[in-house]
Amino acid sequence: MLSFASFFKLLKESFRDLMPIILVIVFFQLAIIQSVPDHWLSTAIGLAIVGVGLAVFLLGLEVGIFPVGEKLASDFAHKGSTFWIILFAFMVGFGTTVAEPALLVIAQKAASISGGRIDAFILRMVVAFSVGLALVIGVFRIIKGHPIHYYIITGYILVVGSTAFSPYEIVGLAFDLGGVTTSTVTVPLVAALGIGLASTIKGRNPVLDGFGLIAFASLTPMIFVQFYGIFVYQFVDIKDIVAPVKKILEVASNTSSFSYDFNLIHLIHGLLDVIGDVLPILGVIIFFQYVILKKPVENLKNVLIGFAFVVVGLDAFIVGLEMGLFSLGETMGYELSKHGNVFMIYSFAFAIGFSTTMAEPSLTAIAKKAKEISDGKINDFVLRLFVALGVAIGISLGAFRIVNGGEIVYYIMAGYLFVITLTFVAPKYIIPIAYDSGGVTTSTVTVPLVAALGLGLATNIDGRDPLIDGFGLIAFASLFPMITVMAYGVITESMGIKGEHERGNIRMDELEQALTHAEDMGLSTVNVYGTDKRHSYKEQFSAVHVIVPHAKEEKALLSARDSGAHGVTIMPAHGMGLDEMDNFYNRLHSDVTDSNLMFITPTRTVDEIVKNIMNDLDITGDGEGITFSYPISHVKGITLKIADM
Repeated sequence: MLSFASFFKLLKESFRDLMPIILVIVFFQLAIIQSVPDHWLSTAIGLAIVGVGLAVFLLGLEVGIFPVGEKLASDFAHKGSTFWIILFAFMVGFGTTVAEPALLVIAQKAASISGGRIDAFILRMVVAFSVGLALVIGVFRIIKGHPIHYYIITGYILVVGSTAFSPYEIVGLAFDLGGVTTSTVTVPLVAALGIGLASTIKGRNPVLDGFGLIAFASLTPMIFVQFYGIFVYQFVDIKDIVAPVKKILEVASNTSSFSYDFNLIHLIHGLLDVIGDVLPILGVIIFFQYVILKKPVENLKNVLIGFAFVVVGLDAFIVGLEMGLFSLGETMGYELSKHGNVFMIYSFAFAIGFSTTMAEPSLTAIAKKAKEISDGKINDFVLRLFVALGVAIGISLGAFRIVNGGEIVYYIMAGYLFVITLTFVAPKYIIPIAYDSGGVTTSTVTVPLVAALGLGLATNIDGRDPLIDGFGLIAFASLFPMITVMAYGVITESMGIKGEHERGNIRMDELEQALTHAEDMGLSTVNVYGTDKRHSYKEQFSAVHVIVPHAKEEKALLSARDSGAHGVTIMPAHGMGLDEMDNFYNRLHSDVTDSNLMFITPTRTVDEIVKNIMNDLDITGDGEGITFSYPISHVKGITLKIADM
């Protein structure tokens, strides 16, 4: 909802989420590296901009992207055209991935350090096509209602199978590209598409079926990139021998040379880049809304405002990261590898993984949506904690692999075995969310810092190769959240945590035990509001009548409602005074001028209802009307709320 109150709430949450990053940076910078970073003022300003940008971004998601995405999915489902739903899914996946800045950066680095074998443009097309295909498969699964784990396990088998034939230079890159394809803007729209479809199609559950599209978008690039790597390393020769990445990292790690170029041209260029990332999404939506569905966008003004907030918030977020975090993260990765203290390397990897994930805007948005559609059974903050823990463990283990050597495929295969095992143990509602958690963690905040850490370690540790060993940390950051989130589901089930609806059912069970079912224990039979339950109920009931002029009918209803009355029968009435009774024949056919309001209510509430009506309508003073009550028995069919009972 677009309001200052919702913005300030998001702003407060944003700065709360940034605190772990700030604490990690300050601790390692002062206690371990023991130096005050240059341009510390720019860093502080950057962190403040990150907080504000994150709040604006999330507000834009709530106002623009989530509503329009879910409405589009609902309209397609009602239209009944599987073809258009699938085409829409493909265009969203392909269009948004092509424009993904993190993919562009990784593709360019891969091209430079592969000696020209890997073409950056072709690599991006391969990844974009695989993401589009992934969303097609995911939408098809929702339409058919197939369990997600059959698809995911099949995908893992294909990943492992293709790894067996892939050149070792491409494996880490392929695993990483599975993470960078799910961007900060793409994730909310894809999630809205899945949830909207699952909410609209009969027999589908938003929790069980709505999530999972992001998992497909993270899995298929691993397969396609490995097949692309098999081709290029088999048939493409080295074109240029490019200097290793070490030079790039040395420049990035030189704190004395870092200074954010805070000028108007740079800001405009950055804003245009973000607009370029968002425009494909907006273009796809407009095309399908007006050309295919042939209906206007509901609340178009709010949707456009929401997209504007997304652009401004994301741009401010990126500017703040460049000013406040990127340089520090790269510097400390470089400095820690120079110190040679492996414990500090692992500690920093854990801390930076945890803190950046807690600040990830995509994860925040998805966690809120998971809480909403799970009826509160999933706590959004606790879910983010478990996801962040998974990322922290994954990056630490990835750093361990770089430091000690070893092929990434063995680590990843072992992780997949854990995921598959937990899939058959964890509660069904958490499995799609767990699969999606692996994709949403590697986005705007995490990817640059994690990539810089991996390449920095591989460059500065003897015997390691940046291409073979430097990539792969993002894959670890994508894998382990699946394990920890499914573990979260197992824990919540063992603790007996219930959603709001389930807790209502528990209250109903308790009520059924408290209410008597025997005929001799009460003469009243009541319906329980919001359910199809009916019970005998040992309670005294009374009828309260309020006869007032039509003009005071609404005031009497409000007064009775505020006093505890929950139902009313309204009957037309016409009254006569004492003088009129002498010649009542002339008034028998007069127009109805009064209302007779009858409230059937538990006797214990009668005094409060009568007292309030007397005072509010001034019946004992100058006001017109009459109120009275009397006890009744053998009440059948009245409806009461659980709280009233």
